[in-house]
Amino acid sequence: MGEIMELDAVADGEPATPAAPTATGVVRVEKVRGRSAVTRCFAKYPLKIIVPSKVGSASSGAVWLYSLTYGGGIVSGDRISCTVSVGDGCTAAMTTQASTKVYKAVGLKCSEQVLEATVGKDALFAVIPDPVTCFSTARYYQKQVFHVSGSSNLVIVDWFTSGRYESGEIWDFSSYKSVNHIFLEEDQPLFIDSVLLEQGSNCSIAERMQEYNVVAMVVLLGPKLKRIQDQMQDEVKNMMSVQLRPPTSGGGRYAARPQPLPSQKRPPLIASCSPFGHMGTGMVARIVAVSTESVYNFLRDHLAALEPFLGAAPYSAP
Repeated sequence: MGEIMELDAVADGEPATPAAPTATGVVRVEKVRGRSAVTRCFAKYPLKIIVPSKVGSASSGAVWLYSLTYGGGIVSGDRISCTVSVGDGCTAAMTTQASTKVYKAVGLKCSEQVLEATVGKDALFAVIPDPVTCFSTARYYQKQVFHVSGSSNLVIVDWFTSGRYESGEIWDFSSYKSVNHIFLEEDQPLFIDSVLLEQGSNCSIAERMQEYNVVAMVVLLGPKLKRIQDQMQDEVKNMMSVQLRPPTSGGGRYAARPQPLPSQKRPPLIASCSPFGHMGTGMVARIVAVSTESVYNFLRDHLAALEPFLGAAPYSAP
């Protein structure tokens, strides 16, 4: 028994079209009377999509989408597939109301989420969820594919925690895989990324991750986000140059190679930034941290400049 939520509207000169039959969610954002508006929204079990009438400043004209699941998490064997189309000149943000919980696996069943999005010319799409939290023995697979033009703007935050680590459940899931692909026109690859963590016979995930409990990635792409990219790169460079500065020692060019920092001296958060794409049109930041709250603070600080576009700052305190 699945509940289906549908919303139809007619954009400027465009007829409504039916949702893709295999998808559990379909969203289309287009210009209606000169403003971004949801003209198609379909969701069925186990997915729910909420479209609030207003988030933050109405002057931004941004549409916000909240992706939820029944029961507050993804059950073993669930398959969620959502397609989103953000039309030319539109602005949309897709987020969650809390962390995405992935429950324990039943046998070898895997929980899956797939998002495929098309971002039009001069449009902005921000995918800014809370983290994924996998319970003990969970198996999770996520794939996100984005199709953009040369003037599209895209924000991706993709992150996950070690599990219910405050209860002692630390990196105890069976496997986690997240794939992110960005393609330009004619399916030209622009950004291809994959993260895989799985338990090994010789070394567990917990042993590899040591004291760190959160892994995050932030992607910023497009001309509207260039200033935010530059600012984040500068701030991360300055922060890490202080935290990771090795002790000064003599010995010149033949001195012994620096040794890894002992755990008690490792910073609670480590971040790096790298450009990608033609002339550095995109930037990816990677973060590992001891606590979820420290990553929330990082995202809150470095994505605050999105507020004029979205009408509200991502991850802002309630």
